[in-house]
Amino acid sequence: MIPPLLIISHITKIYQMDGTGFKAVDDISFKIKRGEFVAIMGPSGSGKSTLMHLIGCLDQPTFGQVTIDGYDTAKLDENALARLRNRKIGFVFQQFNLLRKTSALANVELPLIYAGEKNRRLKAKFELETVGLGDKLDNHPSQLSGGQQQRVAIARALVTDPSLILADEPTGNLDSKSGREIMAIFQKLNRLGRTIVLVTHEHDITQYAKRVIEIKDGKIVKDSKN
Repeated sequence: MIPPLLIISHITKIYQMDGTGFKAVDDISFKIKRGEFVAIMGPSGSGKSTLMHLIGCLDQPTFGQVTIDGYDTAKLDENALARLRNRKIGFVFQQFNLLRKTSALANVELPLIYAGEKNRRLKAKFELETVGLGDKLDNHPSQLSGGQQQRVAIARALVTDPSLILADEPTGNLDSKSGREIMAIFQKLNRLGRTIVLVTHEHDITQYAKRVIEIKDGKIVKDSKN
């Protein structure tokens, strides 16, 4: 039996505010299998972004355990966590975070430069073609629409062939048409076998996922399949 890609076991995240502890995430547990497309939905302040940071090894839980592809993140030092993020997780954010004076192709190549990869231009070109930008390789971000810039960001997340794609409000800065196009790309990637966890506050966006985990006040209130 293939083990889950992601195991979240009784994680709690406590922040100190004005001398008192605030539980942003409160004893959450779930598992995600390889090939799943999961939307984590909740209103502002529900704890969903904190949960995403914990899943993505951008922060550590106060209590509990996060296991990614067999790695217990609590047992890794900062350097090992950075390697895990770079090799296992592809991030897509609401802000596109592209280098403004650099072509789409060079933006997508960037993670491969850090990893010392060969054939980076070929891999970057392939991922841009995957997201429908094969004709925009030399365009700079200022020459691309918001939806196209987010496609570049998705291609950049894919180029290291990560085990998990983590997307935080990826349609938040887009109009509804561009948002639908981006979600269609995520669906396509999932059909190709990619595991995707997407954080959103928009109920309409969750219809694209196969499973929806709803969070309120730091707790899971519903976990259902679409």
